[in-house]
Amino acid sequence: MIEDDLERYEGYEPRVRPSKSGSKPRSKNRPQHEDAKNGLVIAVDRGRYRVILDENTEQERLLTCTRARELRSQAIVTGDIVDVVGDTTGVEGSLARIVRIHPRNTVLRRSADDSDTFERIIVANADQLLMVVAAASPEPRMRLVDRYLVAALDAGITPILCITKTDLASGEELRRYVHDAGVQVVERSPGNPARDDLVVLLKDHITVAVGHSGVGKSTLVNDLVPGADRAVGDVNDVTGRGRHTSSSSQALRIPEGGWVIDTPGVRSFGLGHVSKTSIVEGFPELLPYTLECPKGCTHLEDSSECFLVQAIAEGTLTEQETARAQSLQRLMATLQEGPEHQSGSGS
Repeated sequence: MIEDDLERYEGYEPRVRPSKSGSKPRSKNRPQHEDAKNGLVIAVDRGRYRVILDENTEQERLLTCTRARELRSQAIVTGDIVDVVGDTTGVEGSLARIVRIHPRNTVLRRSADDSDTFERIIVANADQLLMVVAAASPEPRMRLVDRYLVAALDAGITPILCITKTDLASGEELRRYVHDAGVQVVERSPGNPARDDLVVLLKDHITVAVGHSGVGKSTLVNDLVPGADRAVGDVNDVTGRGRHTSSSSQALRIPEGGWVIDTPGVRSFGLGHVSKTSIVEGFPELLPYTLECPKGCTHLEDSSECFLVQAIAEGTLTEQETARAQSLQRLMATLQEGPEHQSGSGS
């Protein structure tokens, strides 16, 4: 019986029903887009992406792009290196398509709050984090500074502190606060914008600027990039808070070289996605002590079995190592905080 069936179906070819819409049958074989051009995403706005091709050449041009259907589940963010196809002339009204996202060297991210492990990517491929903090109006939030430092260490990028409005209050306390973490500091005021000092640090880098609303971040970006025209807001006299002026991240080219990425002002910086290991690894000179600690050690003062705590108590660390250890403990304590502290309020 089986042999009869085999003979009956020998040479049989399955019939393919034509699609009612007339479209071609679906295939998992995606086009390779070997002719795709490489570009830098400098802005994202409501499903449209601004991409620069042939950067720093005579052929440089700015494109408006959509994303390919196969990328619909992947985030494309400012700073991404992408491949584009389609109309890449950059003429007004043209539209190209992003078909690939290159592997990212770094990713700066945050979560909604400390209890949320879902990460939100802020920018890609930045190698510096410019923390913009006002000396006054609004008052500096030290815990928010700690959160910036944790995010920078987690991303593997270099933090820099810019203290604004030093005409209203001294920046010395902020300067001391980040000294032990090895952070370079620049102070600026209306009478001393310190543009040259900032350019020295930012030239030929991709730097993402972050800051609480109202600290003067957009004013700083406008000084660095003449003609940027980033909207500038005021601080509410009653609440002491600034209003959001930047609605999306945008990369702006510094005339002397490099990029600064202006981001929307934030009042919260959740760290639910950050592991304690990544923070400890940011203090390599202390690894001889932290690596000897029991698994899961918090390295805080109440950790009786912590080798780092013991070394501090016994005075076996140098003065600089002690200061760095205390800085590490402060950042580790930041990860221990509940969601109520994620706004960075307090000192």
